[in-house]
Amino acid sequence: MTKTSERETVKAEHVNGGAGFIMKEALITGEELGEHCKMFSRVTIKPGCELGHHEHHGETETYYVLSGSGMYDDNGKAVPIEAGDVTFCKDGDGHGVKNTGTEDLVFVALILKK
Repeated sequence: MTKTSERETVKAEHVNGGAGFIMKEALITGEELGEHCKMFSRVTIKPGCELGHHEHHGETETYYVLSGSGMYDDNGKAVPIEAGDVTFCKDGDGHGVKNTGTEDLVFVALILKK
């Protein structure tokens, strides 16, 4: 178990060529991830910022949107997203997300290795 006060939030700028920055908080790390989980994190994107389009090979990535709204790039197709939505990027596909709203876009990101 980890308490919110025990976890570190890291600021990453221009991720995958995206505008601005994202904030990433690893919810579990190291051995807790196991052999099939590459990442389990809470991601925050400020208004006007984005996580640039990128592809996944040998893994999948799922986002569960907790709050805010934005546009999800689903393999080149723009799809609006909001709190409660779940996105899935399968192995070999690409995706990205931009905060087009007025409040923080917050989601849980899960990368699973094949």
